[in-house]
Amino acid sequence: MNEQQLLHSSKKHLWLPFTQMSDYERDPLIIESGEGIVLKDIYGKEYLDGYSSLWLNVHGHRKEEINEAIKEQLNKIAHSTLLGAANVPAVQLAERLVEITPSGLQRVFYSDSGATAVEIAVKMAYQYWQNIGETKKKKFVTLTNNYHGDTVGAISIGDIDLYHRVYGALMFQSIKAPFPLIYRHSSHDEAFIRDEALAKLKEIFANHHEEIAAITLEPIIQGAGGMNVMPKGYLKGVEKLCREFNILLIADEVATGFGRTGKMFAAEHENVQPDIMTMAKGITGGYLPIAATVTTEKIYEAFYGEYEEFKTFFHGHSYTGNQLGCAAALANLEIYEKENIVEKVAGKSLLVEEELKKLKELSHVGNIRQAGLMCGIELVKNKETKESFPWQERVGYKATLKMRELGMLTRPLGDVVVFMPPFASNDGQLREMIHIMKEAILQVTENN
Repeated sequence: MNEQQLLHSSKKHLWLPFTQMSDYERDPLIIESGEGIVLKDIYGKEYLDGYSSLWLNVHGHRKEEINEAIKEQLNKIAHSTLLGAANVPAVQLAERLVEITPSGLQRVFYSDSGATAVEIAVKMAYQYWQNIGETKKKKFVTLTNNYHGDTVGAISIGDIDLYHRVYGALMFQSIKAPFPLIYRHSSHDEAFIRDEALAKLKEIFANHHEEIAAITLEPIIQGAGGMNVMPKGYLKGVEKLCREFNILLIADEVATGFGRTGKMFAAEHENVQPDIMTMAKGITGGYLPIAATVTTEKIYEAFYGEYEEFKTFFHGHSYTGNQLGCAAALANLEIYEKENIVEKVAGKSLLVEEELKKLKELSHVGNIRQAGLMCGIELVKNKETKESFPWQERVGYKATLKMRELGMLTRPLGDVVVFMPPFASNDGQLREMIHIMKEAILQVTENN
């Protein structure tokens, strides 16, 4: 197909995720290739990958070591089922994941996306209590603005009305606890905001702990909920309350894991030990769809027994533990170790923090939130009052379209512009991307 045929066919046959297709038809984009942190479309125009191809690319595109690992695995086998039979790279990867996750996590259950990893965590937590005879513990607590994926279980423990309201009749009800949002809180005291939120959570736990199975959260920073950063000590406080009230802690590290916040996993910032942890995105360096739900031996043992006891975890996916994906993940983790990736992220985060200060000068940048290389720039109509732009104006979306025009790709969360560059970005590329964001925001917001 030539360029025009590809464009016509994409409009005629594709249905893109999280995309109003009328927007795509007005401003289409088809990626043809990539090298390092640069993507190229079918017309040859190049773009800096400012959102890591949706938060998952780590080492840049076409990383030779991962390419070779996949080719080597292809010469052995592409896939065989994990239902009732293990495979070599799945075993090897499970061992590596246990080595790098917080202590106490010992068992790895594979799937193929962040949402499925969370779905598994929900079912696992629910059945754990049923299997040990605590049959009243069936409910889940979630934080306001939480996002955990788009399967029915995952949206049921989410709290983004725009994404979820149409499916209300399909969802089970969860208990909502307030996330300690700092930017729009009447107090400027982060410790007060933290303690207020923990007090409310303790009240919920005290009143309902006999029926609560687990709480789910993204450690340190919410992703799709708006790049909201937790006050220091909040995550540790949640862990303490879980232990006090015998409630499982599910840490969703799909977006925050694999070095994105400056630690291998964000829970490490406060030395938190989850009962269940989910991971995906960066696990293969952005190559293939592998996800994992990792849990403790205690939870695993509650499912162990003879078949007639009906303790089996009846869950699985066709491509669970896919050999190609596991091989890519193993090569990815080797690169982390060889190139000291997590330590480099911590250093680059300081550069990004300093460069982002230039955006604070803009009259419509209300707040900049950052944890490592997870960044959100919130655009507001009035900087003093923190008044938002009318949602119908879609200022964040227009700003990212302007960024595309200037040579960088990212996506907004409402009027929060996401900046999550690949770890492979060099200092010059990081500065260039932030400069593009500044220019685009200036051009779009000053014309509003």
